[in-house]
Amino acid sequence: MKKLILSFVAVAILILGISPANSFAKQRTFYVLATGGTGGTYYPLGGALAQLLSNNTDIIVTAQTGNASVANCNLISKHQVEMAFVQNNVAYWAYTGTGLFKGKKPIRNLRAIASLYPETIQIVARADSGINSIYDLKGKRVVPGNAGSGTAIDAKNILTAAGLSFKDMHIDYLGFAQAAQRLADNQIDAAFVTAGYPTSSILQLAITTPIKIIPISGKLRAKILKNYKYYAKDTVPAGTYKGINKPVPTISAIAQWVVDSKLPANKVYEMTKALWQHRDILAKVHAKGKLITLDTALDGVAIPLHPGAKRFYKEKGLIK
Repeated sequence: MKKLILSFVAVAILILGISPANSFAKQRTFYVLATGGTGGTYYPLGGALAQLLSNNTDIIVTAQTGNASVANCNLISKHQVEMAFVQNNVAYWAYTGTGLFKGKKPIRNLRAIASLYPETIQIVARADSGINSIYDLKGKRVVPGNAGSGTAIDAKNILTAAGLSFKDMHIDYLGFAQAAQRLADNQIDAAFVTAGYPTSSILQLAITTPIKIIPISGKLRAKILKNYKYYAKDTVPAGTYKGINKPVPTISAIAQWVVDSKLPANKVYEMTKALWQHRDILAKVHAKGKLITLDTALDGVAIPLHPGAKRFYKEKGLIK
């Protein structure tokens, strides 16, 4: 049957007068980019990046929703997707078999292309929840993110620094969009959201439901930054969401674009080059796209660069 199909294709090519060499040369490569839930930042930026790459390379990229960082690392480890968006801390744990991945086989086929933007940890609470600090989460109904997500690990790290744990509250694992709906319906009191601001699910929530962003500041923030080197100081600016009238201090991780090491170097080079030649497209899609710059492309990269990306950065003089 396979020989019959190949013969048919060959005959069709001759009838149409198409050179077999030209026909096969025009074939395009298909890749999948794993992003996150529809209520976060990964999803819109991932869709825009997929379109950018499809329009400016010989690669067709499809963005798919997912459970974000941890799940995305696992997908790459099984070669089920070619690339993904992942928090820098989760990428490091996955590659080294530490942190969340302690006791598991390290994901050694994980490679970096670029750091993208700060992923701000936003602890969103209903304005009438009585929650004004991390310590007030005790006994409350809290969503720490999807099970196994980078957000859930961020929540665990922050609570640990505050002397709390998930056992001190009523936990429900959900994505950003689902958590926002639960907040609107008064079925939960607070939710952790690690994503670039403004986050669409929080924007829409704040229109109908008064909210507050719980600060991470002072000694607690200093302790977190000391214990977990991959976090950095950050602030949610006043006016980011309806009802948020003052800047809110917090922390952030870094969103990174990672790939499977098996991808050909020439394809990754092509994609890396396309990103930095057309990054203005991402800035038009989401406010965080404006923070995606070549100057910060290697910030927080703690896993090996893919050879294709390394070639591009060498040409730009960013690495030797």
